Amino acid sequence: MLSRVPQSAAGLFRRSVSSSTSTSNNTNINNGGNRADGKINLFGKSQQNIVKVAEEMNLPAYRGRQIYEWIYTKGTTMFQDMANLPQSLQKDLDKKYCVDYGRVMDSQLSIDGTRKMLIQFNGDSKATVEAVYIPEIHRGTLCVSSQVGCSLSCKFCHTGTQALYRNLTAADIAGQYMIAAWLSKDFPRTVNQQPNVSNIVFMGQGEPLYNFRNVSSAIRVLTDKEGIGMAPWRITISTSGVAPLIPRIASELKVGLAISLHSADNDLRSEIMPINKTYPLPLLMDSCREFARLASPQSRRITFEYVMLDGVNDSDADARRLVDLIQDMPAHVNLIPFNPWPGSIYRSSSLDRVSEFCGLIRNHGIHASVRTPRGDDILAACGQLKSSHDNKKSAEG
Repeated sequence: MLSRVPQSAAGLFRRSVSSSTSTSNNTNINNGGNRADGKINLFGKSQQNIVKVAEEMNLPAYRGRQIYEWIYTKGTTMFQDMANLPQSLQKDLDKKYCVDYGRVMDSQLSIDGTRKMLIQFNGDSKATVEAVYIPEIHRGTLCVSSQVGCSLSCKFCHTGTQALYRNLTAADIAGQYMIAAWLSKDFPRTVNQQPNVSNIVFMGQGEPLYNFRNVSSAIRVLTDKEGIGMAPWRITISTSGVAPLIPRIASELKVGLAISLHSADNDLRSEIMPINKTYPLPLLMDSCREFARLASPQSRRITFEYVMLDGVNDSDADARRLVDLIQDMPAHVNLIPFNPWPGSIYRSSSLDRVSEFCGLIRNHGIHASVRTPRGDDILAACGQLKSSHDNKKSAEG
């Protein structure tokens, strides 16, 4: 069960977020619908949009800025707790608006301290995703989801066995951060102290670049210096290879890039990752070079994620192909021992094979590391996430 949070964050458990229009190449998916209570969620909106809400209520712009500060700097979800607003305004806001992150339906704690949260949006039992918080000595990383389910069907990924249900809205995405920040005691915020949730990676469920508009809006909310204020270089988008949008991660969002590569052989990659048939390796690598050209110095190094599959992509020849593919780019290779999940047809490469593979890459002057599995005992490790709203008990109480 989850620990209690302050009264100002009570909505974390008892309400669901609204949704807004989002775009994707999947035109037939459900994009969220409306709140059952008819209220409009202010969470997920920019300062400019909240100021506009205030002006529509015939209020001065500074009132909108005050509301924005309460929501994003102080993490307040209840209008009655916004102390510098007149009580009459608090009541007027509560009639039409709300501040809502989503509802925590279940929380599991791994033996290594990793926490996996099942979060429901908009009161829809199908609109649930998993977010994972990984605490470390010098930082805490939150793995967020961008879609409910996934359309890519990568053969080694558990999420790929779940059909795409809908895109997450900006509020849904940023709400995962707020929930984790509250539960990690980052609110109330302390000046000049690094928050426990210090980094965000878009490595959860879904393909972030197939929900580019909402992911972009969420990142702008997360990085606004007058609000949450996370540094862009502390955020990384992981994509399976939607090549046309990769340069925009650098030019528009200024955040880091990770490529779910998993093979440097074009035919093999097409076999295990169907997206490669649409955006083959030569096109993908060109987009990565363009990203590196446009990115800031802090964000230009690209992480290439490579899951190690026994007898599939782990030979010396595979390592040499990988080196040849990326050696002209600022690159870091993150080798990921395969994390098993129910029904998977793959096995992980042995630890010795992973170590040898890593050594071959390093011998060519390319940074490489082996990812230590975190949360695999609760199916929270890389490639294991899948929304499971059946047989889950509410975390309320």
